[in-house]
Amino acid sequence: MVVRGSISYIPIEDIRCPACGGERIVYDPERAEVICLECGLVLKDHIMDLGPEWRAFDEEQRERRTRVGAPTTLTIHDKGLSTDIDWRNRDGTGKGLNLQGRIQAYKLRKWQRRVRVSDSIERSLALALAEVDRMISMLELPRNISEMASLICRLAVQNHIAKGRSIESMAAACIYAACRINRIPRTLDEISQVSRASKKEIGRSYRSLIRTILPKLSRVPPAKPLDYVPRLVSQLKLPGEVQVKAVEIIEAASKLGLTSGRGPIGLAAAAVYLACVLLNCRKTQREIAQVAGVTEVTVRNRYKELIEQLKFTILL
Repeated sequence: MVVRGSISYIPIEDIRCPACGGERIVYDPERAEVICLECGLVLKDHIMDLGPEWRAFDEEQRERRTRVGAPTTLTIHDKGLSTDIDWRNRDGTGKGLNLQGRIQAYKLRKWQRRVRVSDSIERSLALALAEVDRMISMLELPRNISEMASLICRLAVQNHIAKGRSIESMAAACIYAACRINRIPRTLDEISQVSRASKKEIGRSYRSLIRTILPKLSRVPPAKPLDYVPRLVSQLKLPGEVQVKAVEIIEAASKLGLTSGRGPIGLAAAAVYLACVLLNCRKTQREIAQVAGVTEVTVRNRYKELIEQLKFTILL
């Protein structure tokens, strides 16, 4: 804030005056002008003020005076733009409604639910987004995954990609695709555990998304073993040295071409186990396999391949 006399200016950076080349460019909120303090040139005038016309001096006053609702979201079929009648049977002053008022409120709520869903496409979308929200909550995924999965689900329903497939499998496939796009390490097995559809159905729905919607929306990178290492180390409560060593092992294996054709989660589990052996951290193959969601045989086979190809000498 720049104050000259009784006038307060807001400084603006990275702008030079075209007349004198001065850098002291400020915004005058009273006159809605951008001016140069060096020569007085008015760079912009009649600027529209997009802020509120009221003032608030604390958070409580700001919440009370604001007249807008929550921001739009893709996780609701109508993007949260429609109104909702509260379930509490109270009037505007907070008093309880009488019997006639409660009956009328019940009828209004019923018609409100019916009006919000106008056709079969919106009905399918509402059910699919509710299923996406349920699985996102169970998997404890962040908000951006929820928004991305909802966007993919919305496009699938609107383009009739979900036609002929179960809503549960399509919702799970959208979550898996969102995790792949944002490089969040979640396997198809983990998602199928919280879904009401089988792994085979989810795989079919995901392949249909890959062929139709996802190439136009975003690039889907392949799953890499490095993405799973921090998660395995965190769940096994191992020190940071194990994670660093496991990353070095996977990078060395990648240069030799050992990562191609192998499951990324199994290779990551084997690298973590090998790092534990090298750093004398007591973790068994069974413990690592259970956390990774693979079998002990997979961890053992990948471990043997790493030992043979990387020329490690383990002193037992």
